[in-house]
Amino acid sequence: MSYISLFAANYTLPSTKLTKSLISFNHDHSSVTQFQNNSNNRRNLPLLQVASIPYPPVNVDYLEREFSGHGVTFAELGDSCVVRMGLESGSMATLMLPSGLVTSYKVPMWHGGTLEMLHTTVSEGENGGGKIQGGVSLAVKCGSEDGFSWSPNTWALTGVTGDPQDSIEVELISSDSEGMVEVKYKVNLQQDVLTSELAITNSKTSSIRVTGSVVTHLTISTPDATYVIGLEGSNFFNRPPFLSNYSIIPPNWSQDKGRGYKQLWGQTSLNKFLSNWVVSEANEEDSTIGKEVEGEESDNYKHLTEEMSNIYTNAPRNFTIIDRGRRNSIVVGRNGFEELYMFSPGSTHEWYGKYAYVCLGPSAMLTPIVIRPEDTWSGGQHLHNPSL
Repeated sequence: MSYISLFAANYTLPSTKLTKSLISFNHDHSSVTQFQNNSNNRRNLPLLQVASIPYPPVNVDYLEREFSGHGVTFAELGDSCVVRMGLESGSMATLMLPSGLVTSYKVPMWHGGTLEMLHTTVSEGENGGGKIQGGVSLAVKCGSEDGFSWSPNTWALTGVTGDPQDSIEVELISSDSEGMVEVKYKVNLQQDVLTSELAITNSKTSSIRVTGSVVTHLTISTPDATYVIGLEGSNFFNRPPFLSNYSIIPPNWSQDKGRGYKQLWGQTSLNKFLSNWVVSEANEEDSTIGKEVEGEESDNYKHLTEEMSNIYTNAPRNFTIIDRGRRNSIVVGRNGFEELYMFSPGSTHEWYGKYAYVCLGPSAMLTPIVIRPEDTWSGGQHLHNPSL
């Protein structure tokens, strides 16, 4: 099945050598650098005009000079930069520039070790490059009825604050080529929480509508050993999985479920100005095309063993994921967003393998967020480690 994606192609690294380097890097996250705390003062770049076009290679040396310390280090990886945040308590997070993809969140556990909470895969992409999928990413699209359409796919670092004793915050920024819509993205690492917060400012003379999600892949042993606590009574729509830049979707998921997609998600009324939503070349005569099932969650201890792809419209602001296989749990919270997206590939795949994850995140897929002229909207996600 072929897709026309809402967003740019999956982020790739330019060579097989770099792919191997990144795989090695992912496997070596447990060896944390001794972070320096040279200064507690905030260091900011001059205000940059950040366009929605590919950036030149990231100047890692400059980032080191301007932002090192605070518990943050920078490492060059091809044309990209790996930003590592680490607290003395053992909590760690890693993100990539300029993609803004959070590839790792490690937390200290009750047994004294650390545990990776995010699911990220690296595979060989086109032209021998490395394709990164999973982690935490922002997949949002801004549009308006006057034909404006833009997605923040590339990011520039504008500030680092905090210290390794308490918390660390990295601030990124992206804006459209005209500078009319600006998105600020803050990744905050605390002792027991990783927060992803975004603020979207509309400087246009007309309202914009924002659709999308904070897409998070949580690593698990297997969906058969994983449960969601706290969703009982929540209304949901059963929809095909959301395909973003970094989504991990089993290749046979739609075939197994007998689904054909005309429009992967989004309301038909948005098509007039969001014409690039993800679609496929499915047979339009398939009676399942466009079908959605509305229901109410009846189980407060929901087992993820079966394949599922739901958008919850009134889920609680906080709920818990429990993995009996890895003997851990994580509390997922949201603010600003009214909807919750959740996808499970089911338990027919290999334990601890590529599809051993649950994908979720606060979203605005069914009902867009409307931002009026000269107004700012903010929302985000919180991943809380209750083991401390």
